[in-house]
Amino acid sequence: MVRLDRIYTKAGDEGLTSLGDGARVPKHHLRVASYGTVDELSAFLGLAVAQGLPEPHRTALVEIQNDLFDVGADLCVPGEAGARLRITAVYTQKIEELIDRENAKLQPLKSFILPGGHPSAAWMHVARNVCRRAERLVTELATLPEEAGRVNPEVIRYLNRLSDLLFVLGRVLNDDGKGDVLWQPGKRQS
Repeated sequence: MVRLDRIYTKAGDEGLTSLGDGARVPKHHLRVASYGTVDELSAFLGLAVAQGLPEPHRTALVEIQNDLFDVGADLCVPGEAGARLRITAVYTQKIEELIDRENAKLQPLKSFILPGGHPSAAWMHVARNVCRRAERLVTELATLPEEAGRVNPEVIRYLNRLSDLLFVLGRVLNDDGKGDVLWQPGKRQS
């Protein structure tokens, strides 16, 4: 269990931080940027929740915030370090179930949509973009030769599905897609 007695330790004052396996790396290390962006995503979801999301979306996003701490814990410890917390296919399956349930309410898209509409929908689009950035960082991390086999591929699948869910929720929160702002290609050209 986590226990925080002190908020500051001064251990990072030289620009280094510790990974979950005790290794010290620069704070700009791609692994740190990856789990830091996952944490940023959780904060954006917290903003959406704080603005008064309706149920069942509020509960779903709080559960996803908890998942994202698990994702960060997985990314914080490179490779297989004993019996630590790992993201499994169950996490991704739960996201897929939510996508299927929520997407069933929506009409198929005939155009791309612009982020916006209802404020809660706009927050979902912001979160989706942060999620895509986290996914890009994690996939880049996984390609580094020194990280071969040290990134859980299920983290990538989870983030990929989560960004899809956030897109769907953005549409659902825009009056089940009725409030979507549609892209009008070349609008200024006419």
